[in-house]
Amino acid sequence: MFEQTFKNIDDVLWKEAGCTTELDYTEQTSWILFLKYLDDLEGERAIEAELRGQSYTFIIDAAHHWSRWAAPKLTEGSFDHDSALTGDDLIAYVDNELFPYLKGFKQRATSADTIEYKIGEIFSEIKNRFQSGYSLRDVLELVDLLHFRSQAEKHELSHLYESKIKNMGNAGRNGGEYYTPRPLIRAMIAVVKPVIGETIYDGACGSAGFLCESHDFLRYDADGKGLALSTSQLRTLQTSTFYAKEKKSLAYVIAIMNMILHGIDTPNVLHLNTLAENLSDVEEKDRFDVILANPPFGGKERKEIQQNFPIKTGETAFLFLQHFIKFLKAGGRGAVVIKNTFLSNSDNASKALRRELLESCSLHSVLDCPSGTFLGAGVKTVVLFFDKGAPTSKVWFYQLDVGRNMGKTNPLNDEDLRDFVALQADFADSDKSWSVDIADIDGESFDLSIKNPNTPEEEPLRQPSVILEEIAALDAQSAEVLSSIKGLIDNG
Repeated sequence: MFEQTFKNIDDVLWKEAGCTTELDYTEQTSWILFLKYLDDLEGERAIEAELRGQSYTFIIDAAHHWSRWAAPKLTEGSFDHDSALTGDDLIAYVDNELFPYLKGFKQRATSADTIEYKIGEIFSEIKNRFQSGYSLRDVLELVDLLHFRSQAEKHELSHLYESKIKNMGNAGRNGGEYYTPRPLIRAMIAVVKPVIGETIYDGACGSAGFLCESHDFLRYDADGKGLALSTSQLRTLQTSTFYAKEKKSLAYVIAIMNMILHGIDTPNVLHLNTLAENLSDVEEKDRFDVILANPPFGGKERKEIQQNFPIKTGETAFLFLQHFIKFLKAGGRGAVVIKNTFLSNSDNASKALRRELLESCSLHSVLDCPSGTFLGAGVKTVVLFFDKGAPTSKVWFYQLDVGRNMGKTNPLNDEDLRDFVALQADFADSDKSWSVDIADIDGESFDLSIKNPNTPEEEPLRQPSVILEEIAALDAQSAEVLSSIKGLIDNG
């Protein structure tokens, strides 16, 4: 039923003049889903309080309850069409009353780690794009059919929401920057192996795919069945495991909704520019056990932002890599996606950053991803796997070759990465994998663009002089043949 409901919602959004892209569809679905989730959560908390003989103070006041404006019901529970706002009245209420009220939670909240503050953050950054109150009414009634009461319901809804994020990423424009292929994320997590009790961080979280997949890794077995976790472990997962930062408003909202649907009720996601933090101010309490990330690359940061980093560079991804190294605890593990040109760039910043990575961390594995791994992105990437605390002694490389051209209809899948995960566990050599001692890496450039030694050597290109000599010889042979033919004709 949930899947059909999502399809029906998309059908309505497709006809709505204010929604023109997959990004708009996901944005508008997100804020409505969030309010429905909040209504279900408050309903559960009120019932639990009543069973304990206590009263419950609602976060959302009575005038703005979901049941008041989005889905009013008659006494017997059926939908009350007579009192439901629609058309221009509904748009006016949402734009002029509901959103300003919800936005105000940011000022009224006691601290930034409360759900009240998250409500205020979301509705400070997002806009209602519906122009037709009739379309909005249709979507509200569809969303009212969805329920977040059980973990199974949340789990199913999380898969459907992930599909929306994937479609957004595939749709082009800037949607792809929010989406990292989930099979790649799962392979990275399988290598890093987080455990409950460790903190997991993504400073450029996008749609929070790394944190959501990490949650599922810690919460469910390979068949999707819930693991037998204690109440304390579940509380740890909920409150003190996952941490993130995100600069862009839409991504921030999607990350919050995605984490909620994956069972993290109050996500620790901060809406800020991660790179604005000065690395010299980082203390031990700020660090994390595990870092998983795919930071944006190709961007150019301003000079004042670059002053926050010991290695000055305008390349956004290189600044993020410095950030991640600094924010990783001693003994912590990191897995970070970056452009493959990082391995060989000859500018001073790139060389200095490679040296920093190799000397402050053990860069134990490099996964070389093929073109097409990231749909819509025309760059090749690698994944750097490193442990902090000891310098690099040996680097294991794996060249991923899926044996096909990847695209929307045949993207990267879990099977493509099975061999990598298996071989990486023992740093095993194969046709696709090999190891290099740090002593064999150039101590000036720290160039890490190591070719696969198992690949047959290609024939070297011939020098131009050799080619010209061969052309001259062929011309001479041709002239000789023509001369012989002419002689035969003349004598004939």
